[in-house]
Amino acid sequence: MAVLPDPAASRAVLIGTSRYAHLEQIPAVANNLSALAAALCAPGSWGLRPEHCTVIEDPSTAVEVLEAVRTAAEEATDTLLVYFAGHGLVEPRRGELFLGLTGSIQHRSYTGLPYGTLRDVVLDGRAGRQVMLLDCCFSGRVLGFMSAASAEAVIDQVEIEGTYLLASVPDTSFALAPPGETHTAFTGELLRLLREGVPGGPELLDLDTVYAQVYAALRAKGRPLPQKRDRNTAGGLALARNAAWAPPGFGPAPPPYDHEPTPPTPPPAVPPMPTWSPMALPSPAPLPSPGGAARGRRRAVTYGLAGALFVALVAAGVPLAMSWMDGSSKDDSGRDTGRDTSKSSGKPKPGPTSGYNAATKGSVVNASTKPGGTLKFISQNDADYWDPQRTYFGFVWNFSRYYARQLVTYAPKPGKDGAELVPDLAEKTAKVTDGGKTYTYTLRDGITWEDGSPITSYDIKYGIERVWAQNDIPGGPIFLQQALDPDLTYKGPYKGTSDLKAIKTPDDRTIVFKLPKLNGDFERMLATPSGSPVKKEKDTKGKYTNRPFSSGPYKFDSYQPGKSLELVRNTEWKRSSDPIRAALPDRITVNVNDDEQAKAEALFSGQYHLDLESSGLTGTALTKARSSSDLSARLDNPYTQGLLLAALPRSVKPLDNVHCRKAVLYAADRENMQTASGGVLSGDIAPHMLPSTITGSDSSYDPYETRKTRGKPNATKAKEELKACGKPNGFTTTIAVRNNRPADVAVAESLRSSLEKVGIDTDIDQVDFARYSETLGAPEVVKKKGYGIVIYRWSSDLPTGQSFLQLLADSRFIERTANLNVAEVDDPTIDHLFDTAIAEQAPEKAGDDYAQINRRISDSAAYLPILFQKSVLWRGSRLTNVYTSDPWQGGYDYVSLGVSE
Repeated sequence: MAVLPDPAASRAVLIGTSRYAHLEQIPAVANNLSALAAALCAPGSWGLRPEHCTVIEDPSTAVEVLEAVRTAAEEATDTLLVYFAGHGLVEPRRGELFLGLTGSIQHRSYTGLPYGTLRDVVLDGRAGRQVMLLDCCFSGRVLGFMSAASAEAVIDQVEIEGTYLLASVPDTSFALAPPGETHTAFTGELLRLLREGVPGGPELLDLDTVYAQVYAALRAKGRPLPQKRDRNTAGGLALARNAAWAPPGFGPAPPPYDHEPTPPTPPPAVPPMPTWSPMALPSPAPLPSPGGAARGRRRAVTYGLAGALFVALVAAGVPLAMSWMDGSSKDDSGRDTGRDTSKSSGKPKPGPTSGYNAATKGSVVNASTKPGGTLKFISQNDADYWDPQRTYFGFVWNFSRYYARQLVTYAPKPGKDGAELVPDLAEKTAKVTDGGKTYTYTLRDGITWEDGSPITSYDIKYGIERVWAQNDIPGGPIFLQQALDPDLTYKGPYKGTSDLKAIKTPDDRTIVFKLPKLNGDFERMLATPSGSPVKKEKDTKGKYTNRPFSSGPYKFDSYQPGKSLELVRNTEWKRSSDPIRAALPDRITVNVNDDEQAKAEALFSGQYHLDLESSGLTGTALTKARSSSDLSARLDNPYTQGLLLAALPRSVKPLDNVHCRKAVLYAADRENMQTASGGVLSGDIAPHMLPSTITGSDSSYDPYETRKTRGKPNATKAKEELKACGKPNGFTTTIAVRNNRPADVAVAESLRSSLEKVGIDTDIDQVDFARYSETLGAPEVVKKKGYGIVIYRWSSDLPTGQSFLQLLADSRFIERTANLNVAEVDDPTIDHLFDTAIAEQAPEKAGDDYAQINRRISDSAAYLPILFQKSVLWRGSRLTNVYTSDPWQGGYDYVSLGVSE
């Protein structure tokens, strides 16, 4: 009698490779992993515990896979399931099977994962039953020409005692991946069977029943047929519960089901094995869309499989529906983008307590209202300044809200909904009059300083006036200064007795801002720490950074620069006066440790709850986190709102010719640069300059067919552009890149390699980033050194088109040093569009102008956009109310966090 394995004593590891550097892409595989997990580990199927199922997407090394399997093999005492989907490679001399990884190359078996090694790790475990599903791509250019004898040899390799084998060896790349269907033929029928069940069938679906039903369904559609081999009655072992089963006497009699199919017919003859060249294969199959499965990404999932030792060799990858990702954003191919697209509901929906990328789905992970405990941050660096008017570090902007409030701030909501402006110290957002030049606010009742005295409009004005004291307290942004007093007529609060005329305070609770020029982003400027109040009597100028006076729910208790910070509750703060801050922890601590590896180990061990800087895991720490099911379930991969790009300065010949610049854009292999940067975990391939968080960004805009080609170069168009610019044989230039970021250097090397293929020869000059202002930021130096391509990263202060694009593309911002318009864009139409957009009060109308600017930048080929950046964040298991939010560079919204003790 068939019996399901014990979910508590079983483990599953699902592995799939959909993205390849040298082989055809199999986008279906990425869907395959999630759908198999969803269909087979649902409570009505087998019910494997979420924490007992690990998914590894696009592994780059065999060790990464084998370590995860070894861990699962040591933990499982009932059943161990290991599943692989992707290209299957055959070593031509010995006929040995190798499983394709992201860097695998045809006929280079050492670039893949030896099946025999994987099998040995599985069998060395403690489980009484081992389940192996090898869903290998034996089709098209890889194994489409393998003879029937070769297929038999491979099948024989995977057979061991107690196995149950389903094998399909079709003769074309897409024989089992029908165009327009979400699933390949075999897995699609398997999923349908598991979801719908077998009417009239047994309560448990054993492997023989599964084989019979899938075989019959495929035969009815005229599709390639699976082949069965089994030993020691393995076919009688249960795979899942029958979703259509009903106890006798319940409901109408179900239709009969076929248990034994017609014996399979021999597969058709196939052409002989061709002689392969070592060249990279073309990629006719589209890549997964940007934002999809991350290379090497591992997550604990909510569903899994069970059964006996079951080996399926099926041609092509297998895409599936991803019901476990319902509510997340998906692109046109159905792939999850990791972004929330739901409308703001006013209250974030509760989410799961764990799971890979769970905090990026628009819900709250581990939701709780329980106060108490100590929230522990660790950081590799101390703040630049804790003084709100002086800080320019993004993580300090986020953290400072514990002790500094503003008139308005960002909503405590996940994803893009967090970019909504909501009142904080003010009762409402601004009353805007005078055609958009006057902003008036009325303060809330009950807002107090840490000494119990009321926060007044004068305190807010004084805090903002400190921005003008750049000689005494330098460091922070000056956009409020530029918006309110562009001619710098005010000398600051420490010089003379005059005050800032652009701010009026008629009474303690009213504050009025009068702008000399329209600026639709003004309220967002006030939402930064620069807009925080400062009590004049407590202003210690340069020393204020060591002990800011609190207007929020926490106050400074102790601070040792470069070592530690401790905040404790501000007992004078009134919860009724603050609709933004949850203020759940009793204490908040920050410890500084400049040893990156030690910092990661402290996080993994639970000594700290999260990284203050939100810089993300890299290197060894990231590899370790991805290789463990427990650790990987605490990772999130949000967008940082940053852009990795290359400027093509028009002062450097021959890049002064638009066609030469376009040749670079068409020749660039952005998919390869993504891999060099760290894979899809590091970001999505960018077809244009505007991240999706900026109003005016258009997901359908693809000026160089970057999305269409999935980042692959277009050599034909590149050569056409070279001919148009008078350089049919190519040209020579220099790529400049910062020397303190190895990933950027790797991107430069990747770009050089792709440009060489169309005749553009490049040298790479690694520049000391500490000297940016006088090197890459100096147009004369860029021209003198012949830096025709400059690679750097960019992120804006505010989530708006003005903040993101103006410094990059407005000719009036080209500077002799510290220049950020490195491409030297000089377009009067763009300058005019900025003026129009900035003066616009309606974000949607301003977005239309920014969309036009984005198009003109693309038309000019001034920049090569490479990646919309992402990071890999760690959240401790005891954190509550965790979600990522756009205005904080995609990091966690600190003011909502709590901790369970």
